[in-house]
Parts: sequence; C-alpha cells; structure tokens
Amino acid sequence: MLTTLQPRFNAVTTGNRIALLAAAAALACAPAAFSQSVTPTVTAWTRNTGGQTGYNGILANVTLVRHSAGFVYPSSAGIPSYAIGPWPANPNIPANQNWVFRITKTPVVATTPTATPLGVIGVLINGVPFFNALDAMSYNNLNIWHRNAMYWEAASFDACKGHPAPGGVYHPHQFPACVAPTSAQQHSAIIGFAFDGFPIYGPYGYANADGTGGIARMRTSYRTRAITQRTTLPNGTQLQASQYGPAVSATYPLGSFVEDYEFVAGLGELDAANARFCVTPEYPNGTWCYFSTISAKGATEYPYLVGPRYKGVLVTGNTGPGGGHVTPTDAPVTFTGSACVADINRDRVVNGGDLATLLTEWAGGGGAADIDRDGDVTGGDLALMLSAWGTCP
Repeated sequence: MLTTLQPRFNAVTTGNRIALLAAAAALACAPAAFSQSVTPTVTAWTRNTGGQTGYNGILANVTLVRHSAGFVYPSSAGIPSYAIGPWPANPNIPANQNWVFRITKTPVVATTPTATPLGVIGVLINGVPFFNALDAMSYNNLNIWHRNAMYWEAASFDACKGHPAPGGVYHPHQFPACVAPTSAQQHSAIIGFAFDGFPIYGPYGYANADGTGGIARMRTSYRTRAITQRTTLPNGTQLQASQYGPAVSATYPLGSFVEDYEFVAGLGELDAANARFCVTPEYPNGTWCYFSTISAKGATEYPYLVGPRYKGVLVTGNTGPGGGHVTPTDAPVTFTGSACVADINRDRVVNGGDLATLLTEWAGGGGAADIDRDGDVTGGDLALMLSAWGTCP
C-alpha cells in the first residue's frame, strides 16, 4: 500500500492530498508492533552502542540513558568519539569523570533566574559538559571585571573548541561544531541541554517563532559597549576608581571581559538568557530553548550557549561540589532506542497517524513534520517518512 503513496512527492494536489489522508487514516488503524512515548530529552543523546572509545581509549559519548516519569539520566565519561586535542599551554589531561546528570522532562521558566555558575552548566548530546563564558578569573581579583574565556583561554582550545580543566574535565565554553552537522539551510539539531532542562540548538532556527519564514541564524541580543575606559558596569553603575578595569587596549580589547557586553532587547531574536520561545522540529507546539550564537562569518558570539542566567529553574544535583554524579531514586528505566525523526506523534512507530499529520501540515512551514529541517513540509519530508515506515529502532 505504501508504494501507491510515493510516485509524485513534489506534486501533491488538493485531490490526491485528500486521498492520501484517507489512506493515512486507514493505516493509522493498523496495530503497532511497539509503542513507547518518549520525549526529545530521552532520544537526543548520542549513545555509545558499540563500545566506541575516544581520547586515551576512554569510552566515548553517552554510555547509558535512563529515564523516569520526570527525569532523564544520561551517563558518560565526558569524552567524545571525535578526536580532541592538542591543548597548547594547558597541562591538564582529559580523564573519565563518570558523569551521571539529571535532566528534567518538564522544565519551568524561573521567576527569579539563577546565574550560571563556574564549572559545568549543561551537557552536550555526546555526554561532554560545557561551561559558561567565564574563565574563573577577574581583573585584580576584585570579582568585578570577569575574564572572558574565549579571549584569555583561546590559545588552549582544540579544533572542536574544547579543553580540559584541572581534574580532567573536558569541556567547551562555546558552540562546538564537531558535535553535530550544521547547515545554514536547515534548522539546527539539539546539541545539548542546560541544567534547567531546556534544549540547546545549534545556530540556526526558523526565522519566525511560529515556525514560518524559512531558516535564519539566531542572533544574540548582546553587543560590545561603546567604551574606551572601564569605569561603569553594563547596567550603568558608576564604579569607584579602585574598582575600574583596565582601559581598552590591544592587551585588553573589547570583549576580553564579559562586562564589556550589554544586552539590548530586540537587537537579535534571543533574550538575555540567549533563548526564545519558538516552534522547533522536536517541539512543534513551541518551547523555550537556547541557541548557539555565531556571527554572520561563523565566529562564535557572546554569550555563546547559555546567557549569564538560566532561563528556567535550575535542577539540583548537577552543579557545585560533587555535582554531576546523581544517584537516581525514582526507578528509571533504560532507553535503548534511538531518535526517530519521522515519528511525529512519538509513539515509536512511523505509521498512518504520522502521515496524516504530515499531510495536514503540507507547505505550512516548520515543525515536527519538517523532517528534513529545511523550513517547509514538502515531498522531501514525505519521502523520508515513507523510508522510515514501521517500528522505530
């Protein structure tokens, strides 16, 4: 029966669309071999299913995914499967961290946002944690002018924008393009989750928050301040002379401290947390999500991944001393499947119900039916769906 649906993917007329919908309805009634409702928080991880190793022979990517009604628990050594290093002028060596993180399935926007701390603030889909923009140092150790790691530590980054911290925690502070393929013609994939549970995408999303308008680069709403002297903070606070930062110079250029940046609402698509509420392929009804910010020329831009504060309520157990070594107490089950992008209704079977949704959303912009992530639902998406027909792996 499926072969009768395939001949002309790019010429779906009103008449044959109705016929396809009727066929989809009939197919939707067919019994499914397997059904399990899971969320992108469960399926997005790059699982190690074959014992792959990375740096120094350490098991790579996410080695175990468990989930309960409320949380997902990805386990990893913190080492990716792609090549990392070298790290000039950095004496640290990546080591197995035995991470177990807790990611909520139901993130909530915070009434009083929490500042992103030093150390791990979220985890990439391959189990590698990431840090915020800071390098843990401030000018004259006054805790006023905080150093931007992208300037002060840039020499120690490898080609994938990461480096090891003391204790062997390998991490990036910015968009690591090695994690997932990126194209300016496609909505970026989820590259990780912040510890408030909201997803982080690569640099590209739907131009309009409702999923229409094609694909566009998501722009930061931060910019460098028009200053030559560091005597005030971004909020206008006038500092005492003893609190001044160094004058802007070749040694201390604009952008070398995070206080060199100011937030301007509406300058870009993203808010002060580097997030916006929008439709994505994984969240067709919309979600708050972060985007990795880059310039028009591809250079990473402040605040890089997550803003100075989380958008949502911070989940406990992941940050601070001993963080990232969670012991689940809510009887999670192990997830052994994989992402199934054509499974629009998330029942782990690609069938007539998914086809009906795709045809209903035909030529209507992005969303769950935009399987090829190009900003519209067309014959390419239909072809991908039919090729994935049946039970999800």
